[in-house]
Amino acid sequence: MNTRTHNGFSLIELMVTLSLMGLLALAVIPLAQLSTKRQQEAELRTALRDIRQSIDKWKEARDSGLIHASITESGYPPDLKSLVMGSEDLKHPGRRKAYFLRRLPRDPFADPALPPEQTWGLRSYASEADNPQPGADVYDVYSRNTGTGLNGIPYREW
Repeated sequence: MNTRTHNGFSLIELMVTLSLMGLLALAVIPLAQLSTKRQQEAELRTALRDIRQSIDKWKEARDSGLIHASITESGYPPDLKSLVMGSEDLKHPGRRKAYFLRRLPRDPFADPALPPEQTWGLRSYASEADNPQPGADVYDVYSRNTGTGLNGIPYREW
């Protein structure tokens, strides 16, 4: 009687196992991509909200006389860096600076080699909403990405 024991797997068992693992990997990859896109969209939403709130705070500060206002200007910041660099607080006895943003967030869909202020599309107060153009001030920001969000709305319109 032959009492030979088999240690290990046969070629067929290995092929079936590898095939099953490949199918599972194919199912996981789209889920990982979807998760990454959701995370980038959440970052975009947060960045747009933070920048827009800072622009509005700048305008309120100009209108209330907290920072210097000129009658020839719209009252909005001249650029995004001004939100971070701040402006002289006219109501503070020591003339300290009033800051509106700790750091400028970047567009998560933009080229990571670009500085944050170059990742955003800018709309001036003088430009139309349906055709945003940069100008002497920053009234609003938008993503330059041409893609569409999971909600079906293009990122440029967020």
